[in-house]
Amino acid sequence: MIFFLFNLSLILLIIFLLLIVSALWPPESPWAPWWRTNKKTAKAIIDLGKIGKGSMVFDLGCGDGEVLIAAAKKGAKGVGIEIDPLRFWIAKFRAKRNGVSSDLKFIRGSFFDQNISEANIIVVYLIPKTLNKLLPKFKKELKKETKIISFRYEMNMKPTKVDRKNSLFLYII
Repeated sequence: MIFFLFNLSLILLIIFLLLIVSALWPPESPWAPWWRTNKKTAKAIIDLGKIGKGSMVFDLGCGDGEVLIAAAKKGAKGVGIEIDPLRFWIAKFRAKRNGVSSDLKFIRGSFFDQNISEANIIVVYLIPKTLNKLLPKFKKELKKETKIISFRYEMNMKPTKVDRKNSLFLYII
């Protein structure tokens, strides 16, 4: 029993330390840190993108699923793509707990390897280096008039609309 408690404590400590490191990760690193999107920002994304019934939202690097959960509560369908297994399971759990899991699908993997052509709205909270690597994929796979909403960082494209108060950039393909 003591051995079990020790192992459980060690696992919880490692998870805690990984979350701390992920939250503090330098913005220019090649890895995506976990900077959680809060409810206020998620609402601003929903408003800016006019997300609701009929929307198919893809969140690339969905983290804990906050934006997708908010979108599903407005009647949207969504797909969250998350490479980190812990964040992936947290997003699935939160969607189920919020009663919207039937409207959302979560894929554990790299968004570079996934087909995103079904989306009419893409949401990203990614560093500029990653955003610019995604541009060719966006131009190749997304339909005309697909909206891309980037939180905090701009892409090498002219935004259609900017919400400076919430650090949101709206692009339309």
